[in-house]
Amino acid sequence: MADWVLRGASAGDVEVVAELRAVVLRGDLERVGRYDPERVRQRLRDGFVAGHTWVIEVGGEFAGCVALRADAEGRCHWLEHFYLDARLQGRGIGSGVLGELLERCDRDGVRAVRLNVLRGSPAGRLYERFGFVVEAEDAVDVFMVRERMREAGG
Repeated sequence: MADWVLRGASAGDVEVVAELRAVVLRGDLERVGRYDPERVRQRLRDGFVAGHTWVIEVGGEFAGCVALRADAEGRCHWLEHFYLDARLQGRGIGSGVLGELLERCDRDGVRAVRLNVLRGSPAGRLYERFGFVVEAEDAVDVFMVRERMREAGG
């Protein structure tokens, strides 16, 4: 596995994250007939909150990002904007980042982590390996949830 670090995002990261989103999601969005090069970037800009977002760095360079935000009622957290440069996929970085975030959620007593993934995206298999199960589906997205892991006897 490649060495990686997470650092808190800043407002200045929005454009590099928007560009990565456009590149990484292009194939899946084209497959479902939803790719628009401007819209894919603007949707990220519109929803980007640096305080919920971490930048993934490999060798001191930008490699991806991930966001985790609590819902309004505090009942769950949403995993969002999890993008990794395609050249770095398959090296265990995504698994490492996801595992660390889920461990934090478990330690903090977060009851559930939810996400949505595009139908047919290979990322769905990663989420399943970490205990996410399908909660609902529509024509474009698959909505998944992972309930908090409990310690033995707890």
